[in-house]
Amino acid sequence: MQNRARSRQLSGRRARAALLSGALALLAACSADPTDPCAADDPAIGRLPVDVRVTRLEEPFFRIQKSADALAFVSAHPLFARQFLLRRQYPSDSVLATQLTGLATNEGLRKFAAETRAVFGDFGPEHTQLRGAFQHVKHYFPDFRVPPVYTFISGLSQDVLVNDSVMVLGLDFFAGPKASYRPNVPGYMLRRYERLYLVPQAVLQISNKYLKQRFADRTLLNQMVQLGKAYYFLDQVMPCTPDSLKIGYTQRELAGVAYNERKIWTHFLSNKLLYQTQPFLTQKYVGERPTTPEIGKEAPGRIGAWVGWQIVKAYMRQNPSVTLPQLLAEPDAQKILDGSKYKPR
Repeated sequence: MQNRARSRQLSGRRARAALLSGALALLAACSADPTDPCAADDPAIGRLPVDVRVTRLEEPFFRIQKSADALAFVSAHPLFARQFLLRRQYPSDSVLATQLTGLATNEGLRKFAAETRAVFGDFGPEHTQLRGAFQHVKHYFPDFRVPPVYTFISGLSQDVLVNDSVMVLGLDFFAGPKASYRPNVPGYMLRRYERLYLVPQAVLQISNKYLKQRFADRTLLNQMVQLGKAYYFLDQVMPCTPDSLKIGYTQRELAGVAYNERKIWTHFLSNKLLYQTQPFLTQKYVGERPTTPEIGKEAPGRIGAWVGWQIVKAYMRQNPSVTLPQLLAEPDAQKILDGSKYKPR
């Protein structure tokens, strides 16, 4: 972690945490403003019973002082140990316990953990967001089983783990710009590692359970539409969340792509990009990059994902009888494009 250390002043942290908590509370609540996407939300969804169990592992983990304590921690949380700590990959629990003890007693990590706990507090706003998202997923997919949720401070080893069995949230990744340590990623990605982005990033991964696609179809169009379907899933299950927190664009970038939507789409068509399959080319439009200079010097990266999102939105507007499960189960990207009648003005 020393290679990723960045000194930060901690003054004003409590005030900033309070402001963030207020912002999160606003995101979790639905407005009566008819222009607000929350306004059209079915109030019955908010009454669906879901059991959201959040286990905060930061405190018990940092009580570890010796290997015996670490062994007890592993035994007390077997699902977390198996899924996140990858317990079975160690030759013995003793080896795992030695590694965990080293982390838990590291003074730099302990300081970092204290900073992270100060940012997230009681995790109340995130709990509210998760409950609302799980209720929406349950509404669209009645067989959805709410996973147990664990929060942890991993020393920046993994940000989010979501599968059918568990959701683990690495809070230290999202401690914000004043933290002593930050994720070792480029600056244009680093801005997405702040508290407000945590729950949307985690919930987005739930879409993987329901997305169907043709893996043999390596076209750029297929990749764009599949990403668009995932973001549309997030639209439906977190309707009060701003688009900036879903895709990670700044407000200026969102305004820019919306204003230039026709120009962007024309670029794809005039350069015959939709059916290209070369990874080097397709990743220019859906992979992580600070910008997409092929379109313009201020065009953000992953712009193909944003266009795919607009195609899917247009498809659902043109086909109001299609349900969210039906959309996600449709593997034919060409069918979605044709049915969308997508033609930016």
